[in-house]
Amino acid sequence: MSVLTTLDSRTREIFRQIVESYLESGEPVGSRTLSQKGGLQVSAATIRNTMADLTDLGLLHAPHISAGRLPTEQGLRMFVDGLMEIGDLTDEERSALEQQAGPGARADDILGQLAGRLSGLTRTAGLVLTGKSDSPLKHIEFVKTAPDKALVVLVHDNGDVENRVINLPAGLPPSALEQAGNYLNRRLQGRSLTEARRLVLEEVEAKRAALDELTSDLVRQGVAEMGGGDGLNLIVRGQANLLAAETLEDIDRVRMLFEDLERQQDVIELVKAAQDGEGVRIFIGSENRLFSLSGSSVIVAPYRDRDQKIVGVLGVIGPTRLNYSRIIPMVDYTAELVTRLIR
Repeated sequence: MSVLTTLDSRTREIFRQIVESYLESGEPVGSRTLSQKGGLQVSAATIRNTMADLTDLGLLHAPHISAGRLPTEQGLRMFVDGLMEIGDLTDEERSALEQQAGPGARADDILGQLAGRLSGLTRTAGLVLTGKSDSPLKHIEFVKTAPDKALVVLVHDNGDVENRVINLPAGLPPSALEQAGNYLNRRLQGRSLTEARRLVLEEVEAKRAALDELTSDLVRQGVAEMGGGDGLNLIVRGQANLLAAETLEDIDRVRMLFEDLERQQDVIELVKAAQDGEGVRIFIGSENRLFSLSGSSVIVAPYRDRDQKIVGVLGVIGPTRLNYSRIIPMVDYTAELVTRLIR
């Protein structure tokens, strides 16, 4: 049985107004302030007693010695799941998103633009997790960075550049890096990544590549990096919106959040969780492993291809004090928009 079902209608309404007031102002909510707003038709003393009960239930907490109360993560979750009224997008908001998805643009460009617009409309950071395309590589180069390591520089036809570090085989001659790069570049011309990988591996395994064994090992590593790791690409836009900190506590939270965002693989794992369910997923505070220390919420939704297969996830990350009723439908509509575009 959820806590919500045990509350009477008056307690629910008091709790709802406390959360809505907090989400609007970011300030602790006191009983006198709530009674002066009107609509409850109960005394400040009654509201104060109800606040104490809600605090005992773990739905509210007092941040300091203030008489005001703030919702806990559990309280925010209960509000989002059972009391919040989802709003509708305005025509202006729909138009602002649709304008980023004009005809003729590359899919990656559209996704980046939508993440940026979503960020701007919500004053959060926009996130998009998408599969890496099979677009051709224009150039590959091996750059030695240490006696046993090299940087693999992958330049795509569309201008994207990826850098990956690999381990070098022991005893590899200096000329092998250039030799391996030249060999791979000749086979990249006019071929997709899939075609180039298949051709190179066939030649190397059949020993038709005219390469010594150590250089062949290097080529194999280069081909593996052409595969794109886990095949996922994370786009983040609007991190500057997270800098709208008003208190020292907010500044510390933002600092930790930026550190979290630097760990892209962890972010990818979190956003991938949206692929496990239908519709919009909401992670509040410690409900997600990555951002639990930075007091943040993540709102994400999957988008699909023409076969209704989930091929990516998009959404936003911001403080737990978000306008959930406005942002949830915005994320949902953006995911629907992307789904229509890629069908």
